[in-house]
Amino acid sequence: MNFQVVRRTIGWLLLFEALFFAVPLITAVCYWEKEFFVFLGMMAGCGLLGWLLTLKKPANDALNAKEGLVIVALSWVVISIFGCLPFIITGTIPNFIDALFETVSGFTTTGASVMSGEQIEAMSKSVTLWRSFTHWVGGMGVLVFIMAFLPLSGAKNMHIMKAESPGPTVGKLVPRIKTTAKILYIIYFVMTVVQFIFLLCGGVSVFESLNIVFSTAGTGGFGIKSDSMASYSPYVQVVVTIFMLLFSINFNCYYALTKKQFKDFLNAEVKAFIYIVTTAIVLVVINLMITGTGDLTLGQAIRHSAFTIASLISTTGYTTTDYNLWSLFSKIIIVAVMFVGACAGSTGGGIKVSRILILFKGATHEIRRTIHPHQVKKISLDKRIVEHETVRSVNSFLFAYILIFAASLLIISLDCKTFETAFTSVVATINNVGPGLGDVGPTGGFSFFSPLSKIVFIFDMLAGRLEIFPMLVLFFPGTWKRG
Repeated sequence: MNFQVVRRTIGWLLLFEALFFAVPLITAVCYWEKEFFVFLGMMAGCGLLGWLLTLKKPANDALNAKEGLVIVALSWVVISIFGCLPFIITGTIPNFIDALFETVSGFTTTGASVMSGEQIEAMSKSVTLWRSFTHWVGGMGVLVFIMAFLPLSGAKNMHIMKAESPGPTVGKLVPRIKTTAKILYIIYFVMTVVQFIFLLCGGVSVFESLNIVFSTAGTGGFGIKSDSMASYSPYVQVVVTIFMLLFSINFNCYYALTKKQFKDFLNAEVKAFIYIVTTAIVLVVINLMITGTGDLTLGQAIRHSAFTIASLISTTGYTTTDYNLWSLFSKIIIVAVMFVGACAGSTGGGIKVSRILILFKGATHEIRRTIHPHQVKKISLDKRIVEHETVRSVNSFLFAYILIFAASLLIISLDCKTFETAFTSVVATINNVGPGLGDVGPTGGFSFFSPLSKIVFIFDMLAGRLEIFPMLVLFFPGTWKRG
C-alpha cells in the first residue's frame, strides 16, 4: 500500500470540500444567518488540513488498483465525517451517528433521513442547502469531479474512476481520463441548469429550485417540505419526473448524442430501462384504477404512478403520495424497481440495468448450452461481445451484494416490528433509494433505529454507492500491507 499517495489524495479531497462549503456560506450571507461562521470555520479547517496533507509530495507516486479502491472508500468516509460537522455544530442534528447518517445519505444520494418533517422545515436556509448540495456533489462522484483537476496521470486516474463509477464497466469518452471527467461534469452541469430554468418557469423560488435540482440531479431526494413533493404543482411534478429519468441514463449516452451517434445513445441498456419504466407505470396505473386506491382520476393515477416509479427506479426517493396505502401488487412492483435501479454511468443507484441484462443473458445462455452442449456462442450486448471478465465481475458483485443484504437484514430485524419495514429499509439503503415501505415509507423515517442499525445503514449506503468492493477492501487484511 502506497500510504503517501493515499494521504495526498485525501488532502486534495479536503481542499475541494472546503470549496464545497462556499455554497452554504454564500447562502448564509444572503439570508443573514449566523451559520455563516460555522461554514467559514469549516472552510478554514478543511482547507488547512487539506493543505498540510498535500504539502509533501510522495517519493513514489505509483497508484495501483488496490490504492484506487482504498482512496475511493476512505474519501467517501472522510468527506462524510467532515460534512456532518455543520449539522452537529449548528445543533440541527446534535447526535454524531444521526448527523453522519444524514450526511452519508446525502453524499451517497440515498435520501433516507433521521429528521421529521417539522425539523426539516425548521432548518436554516444555509444548512438546508448544504444538505441538498451533498446530493449534487455525490451524484456524479466526488473524485470524478476532483480528477478533472487532480495532478495524476491518466493511468492512475483510471484506477480511481473504475472504483467510483457505477456499473460493471467503465469506459473513457476520450483518450485522457481528465478530459473525460470534465466532459461528464459539463453534461451534468448543463442538465442541472436546464432543470433549474424549467422550475423557475413553474413559479418555484430560486432557493427551492436550487434544492430540488440538486436533489434531482444527484437522484438523492432530500425534500425541504414535510410532504416531499406533494404540495408542488402538477407542472413541477412532471418536470421532476422527466429529469429523474434523464439523470438515470448513462451520461456516456448523452456524449454520444452530442456526436450524433444516435445508435450509441439508444443502446440496449437504455431501451431496457425505458421498457421497464413504461411497463411498471402501466401496471401500477391499471392496478390503482381497478382497486380504486385514493379515489384517483385516470390523469392523477398516471401522474402519481409515473412520478413514483421514476423516483424509485432512479433511486431519487421523492414522493407525491403515500404509496404505503397502495395494494400489494403495486408494492411488489415498487420494490422490484428499487432493486433494478438506474443505468450504469448515471447518478442513480440500484443493481443497474446493465447488470440485470448481463445476468438475464447469462441465464438464457446457460439454458441454450444445456439444450445444445456443443454450441459455441458468447454473451453480447449491442452486437458487442461481453468479456468474460465483465461477466465474472457481475456474478461476484451479485454474490457480495446478497451476502451484505442478508447480514444487514439480520441485524436490522432486531429493531423492526414487521418484515416489510426490515426488508425494505435495507433495500432502500443498499440501493440508495431513500424511503421504503412500512415504518420507513414516505411518511416515516429512520430515526427510530438503534445506533447499531444506523451504522449498518451507513455501511450499506456507502457500499451501494461504491459498488460494494471498495468498502469491502477496507476490511481485507492484505490491503494494508506495505509494498
